Amino acid sequence: MSYTLNEMFMLLENDAYKDTKAHFDFSGETPCPARRYVQEDIDFTCAYFSKGFNISLLKGASGVLFDLSFNAFDSFLHAWMSELPVEKEIITFGKKIISCAHGFKNTNEKQAAAKMAAEDRSDPGTISVMNAAYKVSSEVHKMMGLLRFLPDEDGGFMARCEPDRFILPCLGEYFTSRFGETAWSIIDDKRGLTLRRLPGEKAKLVFSSDSPKPIKNDEWEELWKHYHRTINNEDRQNPDLQRQLMPKRYWKHLPEMN
Repeated sequence: MSYTLNEMFMLLENDAYKDTKAHFDFSGETPCPARRYVQEDIDFTCAYFSKGFNISLLKGASGVLFDLSFNAFDSFLHAWMSELPVEKEIITFGKKIISCAHGFKNTNEKQAAAKMAAEDRSDPGTISVMNAAYKVSSEVHKMMGLLRFLPDEDGGFMARCEPDRFILPCLGEYFTSRFGETAWSIIDDKRGLTLRRLPGEKAKLVFSSDSPKPIKNDEWEELWKHYHRTINNEDRQNPDLQRQLMPKRYWKHLPEMN
């Protein structure tokens, strides 16, 4: 079963200092089913990855985890965004960080203990969380370079993608900086979500039924393909490296690869 982010925070809150399955049943043996994102998850992740995140949005144990170790909380969230079947490991990881600070009264000592626990590579569960979180960060960086934008019907620019992970909230600040006051949107066809930014507003994640429609423009694609051919150096072709940096599963939305 796949859980919302709020349910994950509830587990962290209700079972913060004991190991129990009283609230939810984790099997961890089969892949998570396709996750249906709720508005609360959408709003929180967009806020978290925007400038000026308000920590008051975190209550109880989730706030404690953030205070003890921002990096641990960040790994907790990124691992959940991976959509991998590691939810049991994520909760155990979060509870371990919180519990390891018990017995310390000094804030610096608590944070030092939390940091050590969060970086404990001898713990297989921690390794699972770190690996899942890395997959999200890695795909975010890939998408920053692999998205291809075309004009849309609203006078802005639009790109389509089908990422392996739930990464759209991580892209808002980057493309806001890149496009300035030009409207843009990124559609995740796999999840039916669109990250959209209008001039003067923050980027928002909405369901794709509310997103603009693309304008088919073969001239734009041909111009990009011409540019790609022009800068291509046949003598330096390295197909293996190309597939590593530009995995084949992304080619569907790359005009130069069609």
